[in-house]
Amino acid sequence: MNRPPGLSARLKLTLSYAGFLLLTGALLLAVVWVFLLRYVPDSALVTGPWGGRHGALPPRFIPGRSDLLRAFAPRAAQALAFLLVFGLLGGWILAGRMLAPLTRIADAARMAANGSLSHRIRLPGRKDEFRELADVFDAMLEQLESHVTRQQRFAANASHELRTPLAISQSILDAARNDPTRDQDQLIERLHTVNTRAIKLTEALLLLSRADRKNFTREPVDLSLIAEQATETLLPLAEKRQITLNVTGDKTQTLGSSELILRMVTNLVQNAIVHNLPTGGTVTIHTESQHDASVLRVDNTGQPVSPDLVPTLTEPFQRGTQRTRTNEHAGVGLGLAIVHSIVQAHNGTLTLTPRPTGGLHVTIRLPREHAEVSQQASSPSRAC
Repeated sequence: MNRPPGLSARLKLTLSYAGFLLLTGALLLAVVWVFLLRYVPDSALVTGPWGGRHGALPPRFIPGRSDLLRAFAPRAAQALAFLLVFGLLGGWILAGRMLAPLTRIADAARMAANGSLSHRIRLPGRKDEFRELADVFDAMLEQLESHVTRQQRFAANASHELRTPLAISQSILDAARNDPTRDQDQLIERLHTVNTRAIKLTEALLLLSRADRKNFTREPVDLSLIAEQATETLLPLAEKRQITLNVTGDKTQTLGSSELILRMVTNLVQNAIVHNLPTGGTVTIHTESQHDASVLRVDNTGQPVSPDLVPTLTEPFQRGTQRTRTNEHAGVGLGLAIVHSIVQAHNGTLTLTPRPTGGLHVTIRLPREHAEVSQQASSPSRAC
């Protein structure tokens, strides 16, 4: 934004310091004049000679108000001039020292505006308003840098993932054009498979973007019902894999989007089924209410998971290559990334822990106090 030039903050503070100091000196001189000099007679007094023990004393001259004013005014003006000069110099130095942190913050903001998010202010000294502002700005820069890095990596990975089915489709079409005698049904089936995967990837990207924006309606949601619904949906897949699904726990209320939470639980259960033992595995879904959170736990058997691999599982397009899975349910690499985004959008926490015997232990904690408030507010209307 183009703005007309004006006085700098340092100059304004300097003038303020000098002005207040000059005003204080003037008030002090005014107090001296009002409460002291006004009791002095207007004209001078001369007392005649008078006798004493050692003889006559000379006449005594007592100055009047005009005499004192002529002597006092020049000295007062000199004092005010000294205060003005002292206030300007001292104010300029003090203002510079006070505004030095703002200069560092402005430099960091200017570097961030030019695209450099790695710079940090790291203002030394004890905590005050300027240091608190610098710390908040450093935290904002750190979050921005992390967010931009994730978005750049996500955009690159998404472009690569979307390019793959398009390239495959192009190859199939080129092969069909170069060889008209090829089986058309086989080509159509391959195109259908590739197109279905591209649609699933696009839907997952849109869902991930929606969860990141947090633009959804919040309503009371029962995690136990959501877990049962997700389990019923995935029961055919579990039976095909000979995986046993167990749903336990009581009614567990939270506040959020039922559609997103259902997708979150479905992704977790599907991930637990796919990344399991070839046959005879188990998946346990448990819900419970604690004093400060609504908890959802998903445990599955499977191959041992390296602790170094766990932090990467929630990254987009980062698949656990060391885990057993089937090709027909390999997914698009966004399952746990979507779960993580939905949990964050609901102000919750996601914890992944490798089980000693193999598989993963997943714990999701969502806030529940808002849901309780909503229930208490809506209970009288239901009673009516």
